[in-house]
Amino acid sequence: MIDVPLSVLDLAPVAAGATAGEALRHTTELARRTEELGYHRFWVAEHHNMPGIASSAPAVLLAHLAAHTSTIRLGSGGVMLPNHAPLVVAEQFGTLDALHPGRIDLGIGRAPGTDQVTALALRRTMEGLSAEGFPRELAELMNHFTGERPGPITATPGRGQQPAVWLLGSSGFSAQLAGMLGLPFSFAHHFSSQHTLPALALYRQSFRPSRWLAEPYAMVAVNAVCADSDERAEWLAGPSALSLLRLRSGRPGPLASPDEAAAYPFTEVEREFVRQRREGQAMGSPETVRRQLGELLARTGADELMLTTLVYDVADRVRSYELIATKVAGGLRRDG
Repeated sequence: MIDVPLSVLDLAPVAAGATAGEALRHTTELARRTEELGYHRFWVAEHHNMPGIASSAPAVLLAHLAAHTSTIRLGSGGVMLPNHAPLVVAEQFGTLDALHPGRIDLGIGRAPGTDQVTALALRRTMEGLSAEGFPRELAELMNHFTGERPGPITATPGRGQQPAVWLLGSSGFSAQLAGMLGLPFSFAHHFSSQHTLPALALYRQSFRPSRWLAEPYAMVAVNAVCADSDERAEWLAGPSALSLLRLRSGRPGPLASPDEAAAYPFTEVEREFVRQRREGQAMGSPETVRRQLGELLARTGADELMLTTLVYDVADRVRSYELIATKVAGGLRRDG
């Protein structure tokens, strides 16, 4: 039996009535505390044009988090490559790796992480909006680090730096590409649970050993809300459900309070949508979360779990990670 590393994915949620600055300070507080608790990684995700998420500039935020922590690995979950020139990403993460060697992960995604209008504003051209050029752009990015194909441009910092490059995905495309390139793969089970098992199978089947990995390494990202009781965890998770509905209807906003979420008149269709999104996630008391995460490990054979906890109050967010570290983690094992 092998102990399973636990990591953190944070969105720097902006709560109703709060500012982006407060959200970023709370994320910094969470990074410090999860480092103390022994979590393996702390990643932040790139999103744009979403008033409830303040992690729009991962490289900038990671530099701040690295200055306020000392041991936990820090990374992007992820940087959405279609939004950026590969050279810029190489220089940003080359700088981070030069400043904090051995601590930086570069998680790469191929979705824009936003709507098409905002993606166009980021990219400033229609080219790349479909993500069809992703494999080429990824190869260009990797070459800026390795220098295997010499050219007229040298990324400085970048060339010779070694941030750990991951591919992120919610379907089979990135899973297969990660396998073919011999890269670690992180699957977004937290919003695409129906595709988790097929994508992981495809990753493992297509894996080829590389300079980075001798065998496949798969991480699964899962929603996790842990509280002293199942009822309180359900109450704390209400704002996340409402946020999903608002995003789905094109009305993203700050993260509602649990009271506002509890008062929202969910229709039967909306309740079914929320129920489906919660399938296979982890929510409840430590005993319930231990069982749910154990079942997820048994199904997926994941090498690592990344937990994301979208709740209104930072104290409840910290408390969830504390409970999982102290009352859940020790009971999690996978066959190996």
